[in-house]
Amino acid sequence: MTSLEIFDRLESDVRGYIRSFPVELSSATGTTIVGADGTEYLDFFAGAGVLNYGHNNPVLKQALIDYISQDGITHGLDLATTAKREFMETFEKHILKPRGLEYKLQFTGPTGTNAIEASLKLARQVKGRAGVVAFTNAFHGVTVGSLASTGNKKFRDAAGFSLAHVDRMPYDGYLGDDVDTLDLFERMLNDPSSGLDTPAAVIVEAVQGEGGTNAASIPWLQRLRELTAQHDILLILDEIQAGIGRTGTFFAFEAAGIVPDIVALSKSISGYGLPMALVLLKPELDIWKPAAHSGTFRGNNLAFITGKTAIEHYWTDTRFEQQIAHKAGILQERLDKFVAEFPDYHLALRGRSMMRGILSTGDHSWATRVAQRAFEKHMVIETSGAHSEVLKFLTALTIEDSELERGLDILRDCIVETQPNGS
Repeated sequence: MTSLEIFDRLESDVRGYIRSFPVELSSATGTTIVGADGTEYLDFFAGAGVLNYGHNNPVLKQALIDYISQDGITHGLDLATTAKREFMETFEKHILKPRGLEYKLQFTGPTGTNAIEASLKLARQVKGRAGVVAFTNAFHGVTVGSLASTGNKKFRDAAGFSLAHVDRMPYDGYLGDDVDTLDLFERMLNDPSSGLDTPAAVIVEAVQGEGGTNAASIPWLQRLRELTAQHDILLILDEIQAGIGRTGTFFAFEAAGIVPDIVALSKSISGYGLPMALVLLKPELDIWKPAAHSGTFRGNNLAFITGKTAIEHYWTDTRFEQQIAHKAGILQERLDKFVAEFPDYHLALRGRSMMRGILSTGDHSWATRVAQRAFEKHMVIETSGAHSEVLKFLTALTIEDSELERGLDILRDCIVETQPNGS
């Protein structure tokens, strides 16, 4: 293990993940990360969902090397480039048209929060209203507009001032499995004395990532779409972590058969870990004036190359979805066994497909202790939730069955060695 002294001395205390994984990392392939001292780590984190196709995916890497070797445009603002044209053509042909979706593409600044900011700004322009409805445990980013829609107190407190123009509603399951939380939303929309002004938009994650791997039910998402349509409210789907195959289909909202008005994408849309963010908007919503929402790094042509190649390699037919379903079945079976094998731990499962979580109900520190123990066994896995109480499974979607099983074996050992407090 090399010294982390320079990171402690020079880098801001705002750094976060290094505190969970205090090693210097030097290289990675697939689901293996290699430290500077040569130690190998099994990756069950995938860059918080950025690396759905694994580290240094060879198909994507070769396309990137070929493009760079030909002196392809790297930085292009919002100029027309061959790389951007080919990405848009590929996205339309293999993602939009097969799903019957008609969206225009807006390339924003390169991170997820940029896509959320653009989505919220546009929705407010279109509807001429300031208000937005977001949900408990939501995470949409840490710039001001996105942060106002985010629920977590740690992030909100960092703003340093009051966050406004967002009303909070309970997410599906927030009040228990027997309560449809949209009853409250509908009642407030219909009651002129509720104090809830009709919002410009509702923003939601089909599966909440940082909020605890909470999955909204299909009926709940369908009803939310119906309510927003009835009340002339735009529906924004934040697909930044749950999209690009993470929940089994390219978009997480596909399972509900709904069509959002606006969709925000980032993380794995580039396919290779390169910064890129994208907003999909219905054509009639495109009321932007030229350069009204700008940014120096909207044109990451390297990301266009790897993003196009990822779509061409994985999304031209249903084979990749079938592979994801197969791996999700392995994960589900093993997690079910954990619940059955350790009844005294009071384990509960969350999420869907390859975006899953497990927690020990009543012991908020258990997941963190398991993750720490896993790291001692050279495995990288993170936590999520309001109290970091959920152990989150976010492997590459291309993980080999043997690697998935090996990681789950390691975690079983960690569970045995890390009993919940009070067990």
